[in-house]
Amino acid sequence: MTLNEGFIDVTGGKVWYQVHDTDTNRTPVIVLHGGPGSSHYSMQGLQILAEDRPVIFYDQLGCGKSDRPTDTSLWKIDRYVEELGQIREALSLDKYHILGHSWGTTLAAAYYLSKPEGVKSIIFSSPCLSAPLWAEDQDRNRKLLPLDVQQTLKRCEENGTTETEEYKKATAVFNKHFVCRLDPYPEFLKKGAHYRNPEVYNIMWGPSEFHVTGNLKDFDCTSQLNEIHVPTIYTCGRYDEATPKSTKHFSELTPKGKFHVFENSAHMPYLEEPEEYLRVIRSFLKYVDLNN
Repeated sequence: MTLNEGFIDVTGGKVWYQVHDTDTNRTPVIVLHGGPGSSHYSMQGLQILAEDRPVIFYDQLGCGKSDRPTDTSLWKIDRYVEELGQIREALSLDKYHILGHSWGTTLAAAYYLSKPEGVKSIIFSSPCLSAPLWAEDQDRNRKLLPLDVQQTLKRCEENGTTETEEYKKATAVFNKHFVCRLDPYPEFLKKGAHYRNPEVYNIMWGPSEFHVTGNLKDFDCTSQLNEIHVPTIYTCGRYDEATPKSTKHFSELTPKGKFHVFENSAHMPYLEEPEEYLRVIRSFLKYVDLNN
């Protein structure tokens, strides 16, 4: 396997990228990590897909190994769409699959709907395609938590004390239920915490997964999902904050949409059920290669 990495100039700075390849002639897949303000770090295990095709990772501007400029006007979805186009051009990708996870699906949808060249398929992994619907789903999820945790979250949000330790501890309970159910929590994820940029997350999303106050709070592309005419697969975990009900709904709005639930996962099935996740993704990509 060959490994190439470097930096690409984009609007606002330089972003780090990495290409894994085994000299196959198959269409590459570009991975859009979650966040905003996270990195490719937790998804690096997907490099095994390079046994079949080139796999391209990059850290979006503001996080990971990429530049971290202080200009907060950069943290908008339109600039991230522009950034992806600049990466595609720099890497001379004339055709490619997109695998987006969480916020990465928001970016994938916005990018595709800007009508770029070369997209062969999209994998919407634990999708967030409607921030208002996401917020509604999390309100329901919160009601499944212990009452004292619910009360702590509500009180801190009403009082503007979401930076406190008690709010962080209550949020951790939510995460244990709906984000990553692995016990113990993977040590390597703890080691990658420094790759995150909380400022980007707060500006674009908010103080937590379920308290949406950032500039994405009105994002909703559900009315345009019928405009996606490439093969798509929508996946989520059974206990995912990207709920099976909403994920299936998105797939039904998409002409070539498929749907799959990982039965033993929350929001990170690529870590919670890695073998099954890779099987489903590989199968979908091979199907697209053979039929399109």
